[in-house]
Amino acid sequence: MTGTAQRSAEDLSFLQHRLAVFGLVAGGVATFALLARLVIALVTDGAGILGHPSFLTHLLGSAAFLAIWALCRGRPRSRFFLQVVEFTGLILGCSALQAMGTYIPYRHSPELIVAFALSLALFARAVFVPSSAKVTLTLGVVIGVPLLASVFLNYYGIDIERWRQTGGAWAEYGVLGVALGKTAITAFWWTCTVVYCTAATRVVYGLRRQIDEARQLGQYTLEEKLGEGAMGMVYRARHAMLRRPCAVKLLLPDKVGEMHLARFEREVQLTARLTHPHTVTIYDYGRTPDGIFYYAMELLEGAAVDKVIHVDGPQPPERVAYVMDQVAAALAEAHGIGLIHRDIKPANIILTEQGGEPDVAKVVDFGLVKDVTSDDADPVLSHADTVAGTPLYMSPETIIAYHQVDARSDLYALGAVCYFMLTGEPVFKGRTAAEVCTQHVHNEPVPPSKRRASPVPADLESLILACLEKDPAQRPQTANHIRARLWAGGTAAEWNTDRARRWWRENGEAVRDRRAVVKYEASRTIAVKLDR
Repeated sequence: MTGTAQRSAEDLSFLQHRLAVFGLVAGGVATFALLARLVIALVTDGAGILGHPSFLTHLLGSAAFLAIWALCRGRPRSRFFLQVVEFTGLILGCSALQAMGTYIPYRHSPELIVAFALSLALFARAVFVPSSAKVTLTLGVVIGVPLLASVFLNYYGIDIERWRQTGGAWAEYGVLGVALGKTAITAFWWTCTVVYCTAATRVVYGLRRQIDEARQLGQYTLEEKLGEGAMGMVYRARHAMLRRPCAVKLLLPDKVGEMHLARFEREVQLTARLTHPHTVTIYDYGRTPDGIFYYAMELLEGAAVDKVIHVDGPQPPERVAYVMDQVAAALAEAHGIGLIHRDIKPANIILTEQGGEPDVAKVVDFGLVKDVTSDDADPVLSHADTVAGTPLYMSPETIIAYHQVDARSDLYALGAVCYFMLTGEPVFKGRTAAEVCTQHVHNEPVPPSKRRASPVPADLESLILACLEKDPAQRPQTANHIRARLWAGGTAAEWNTDRARRWWRENGEAVRDRRAVVKYEASRTIAVKLDR
């Protein structure tokens, strides 16, 4: 389905839903008034009201509005069907209410009762049904002309002598004078109603159009918010011309400023240099006329590693090794061109399906990436007294020598992520971020096998613990060294497509449920002032 066709389908679905709401509201109000009439009649010994023409026409009007609700519920309908249902139901309902007025005694001012009922129906339609002000104005005229005609004919047939005896207005002008006078008053109030309803439609319709325009970023239309990170918000989006959906990340409103805007733009420029299949692909980036910076990337339909653990708990060692190999491959490319991620954590590793293969790992969110090949010491992007990162996965050197970190810091974080995948718990826990950071610097990690009920292959455990060495020189020196040790051990090869597909069949719905929110205070990317 093209972007235009998809938008048309969404608009049609919205129209159908709002028509159903209109029918329910208009029919509900009319039915409530009908029941009130019935209760009052029964209390005052007026049981004969059930067969009275005014009651029956009132009942028909209620049924016509409720029919709109009934026919617009359920399966999707065509636009022609919806238009026919709306027009027929509205005209039939309003006509029945107009006919009801011919059976209401003159002393109750039937024209005002009918005009009030029709005003409620037209106003409900203006508020609930998306349309233009021109359509509302046209409907007001279509409903108003028969209303005024019925008022004129109703009063043109009065007994003028009896009307004069009851003190009726304009009696001295005869039957024609009474009919014209009542019609003129009704016309005045109905004109006010149509003006108000037309204005309401214009406001509501205009607001919806403004919302649609606000959701438009260049060639991309934002649809659903997918998440929020340290630097920006991510939305599901679609391109105006291309069939392929995408994700759009934009700078958070409270992050607007010289430093954050420069860092955000730098993020997309550096990420766009990466082409590895296990790194998120950047399609496009730009800035709106009002200054919102954004970039479009591939849409990853799957779940972050932290959500996987939240739903299913500790993972099989083979799957951990399989994911570790993919992430290491992505890091190998980044490190090879001088880029350090500096925020590897479960939330930044997405497991998705690509090319028919499940459990494809994608590294995302390069908001803190460092370019070690650059000679620029941009004061806007650098703060000697600030540490940025995620405490649960922060390497010791990041904490004590932030501007001396190298690629091996990412390998430490990768080891911490795999530790979390094996045990379901982070390497170190604490009540505060500072307490967690202190443990990363001074404490030795408990081997994963001692925090897990089932055994852990010795080769995988030794590799993870090697990545978690305090001294960078004691860790694997490159991401490719990690991959070599993984494949030498053979654990990663034990996780295959069949096992992955089985897992996603059993857990896919749960991990994709956005209502299940993963909350780890210390797993958020933060900036810490060292002098505090």
